Amino acid sequence: MDKKACKSIDVEVRKGPWTMEEDLILMNYIANHGEGVWNSLARSAGLKRTGKSCRLRWLNYLRPDVRRGNITPEEQLLIMELHAKWGNRWSKIAKHLPGRTDNEIKNYWRTRIQKHIKQAENSNDQASTSHVSSSCPPDHIVESYSPPSFNGNNMEPPQGHFPTEQNENLWSVEDLWSLQLLNGY
Repeated sequence: MDKKACKSIDVEVRKGPWTMEEDLILMNYIANHGEGVWNSLARSAGLKRTGKSCRLRWLNYLRPDVRRGNITPEEQLLIMELHAKWGNRWSKIAKHLPGRTDNEIKNYWRTRIQKHIKQAENSNDQASTSHVSSSCPPDHIVESYSPPSFNGNNMEPPQGHFPTEQNENLWSVEDLWSLQLLNGY
């Protein structure tokens, strides 16, 4: 059976931004039943989303140990050090930054660090031909980078309330709002 035939049988899949109600449904379902096969989890929870969408929403936004907010200078140095060692192995790098997702680290690298590296290279190239770069201010100095050693054991994921099967508490809208406020969402 080809994919088109399967999709015609399935319920219409919702696309676009997640609503708070959908977030609550997903968090409560996972709190009571745990993670599992994401396609069946999406159907069982009553969400009109794909399993991939539910998995990404959970892993990158709703998981209680996901750390929100700006990446610290220490984390930036560690990312640079580990990237120099392992390249674009974002999942491997994320294991050394508790609470940070591989996707967040990759996006940070591509939008912040890589951009500065390219600007520095362009500045060096143009300085060698005695041209002034219009993208860098005239007093811009390019310094070489040498990462210090970093002890990642000092970083702990934020502690927060998460409903478990033992207490069978369910997430409320107030819980979600407080998490969003705490995490700078």
